Amino acid sequence: MYVVVCYSFFPLFQIRPFKIMPEQPYFSSSDVDEMLRNVELRTELEPYLDESVSCVLFKQFPLRFENDFLASMLEWEVAPVLPMYRWFEPELRLPSPEALSDEKLSQVLEDVIAKMYEKKIQLDFTEHLSDRALYSLIYRDILPSKEKKLEHRNCYIHWDCSEGNSDVWLTYYASDDDREQWADFYDEPLPPKRLPCFPRNLPQNPF
Repeated sequence: MYVVVCYSFFPLFQIRPFKIMPEQPYFSSSDVDEMLRNVELRTELEPYLDESVSCVLFKQFPLRFENDFLASMLEWEVAPVLPMYRWFEPELRLPSPEALSDEKLSQVLEDVIAKMYEKKIQLDFTEHLSDRALYSLIYRDILPSKEKKLEHRNCYIHWDCSEGNSDVWLTYYASDDDREQWADFYDEPLPPKRLPCFPRNLPQNPF
């Protein structure tokens, strides 16, 4: 399970119509460039828009901001869907867990986590897993997962290494407030709270 977290997300409405206001007769060369870029971007996006797609009204923002947003939309639409191991050059093909000793596996794991973070793939809730279990999860589930490969990704893929298991989250990661709210909402007993067995200092980007 993963969550894509984008920091440039804004509420979606309708793209503003393109027109030159009569009270602004003068446009710099950069203004003209942005206007032409806006036309090009919206033309390229046209095949991907339908009644189910809402677009952005940016009257309160500069045209350059709108263009950057439209460019990110276009990149998403045309990006190839590839297994994550193919996001890397060369491809990030890992040896099977069974082929590695514990010591070697831990070394490879540290290296692959750093490489994944460079591609904005962050692993969350890992500290209940041994190195071998985490490596196996990366080898078996994460790297083979097919996702959009964006060249200018401005968001992180957060991969939930608890695999959506609420008992794991409640036992090792939930705060006391989280646990109390869970118990009140679901009206069921909570698992005992425990410290994670395998603390790690992984690179983190906040939600």
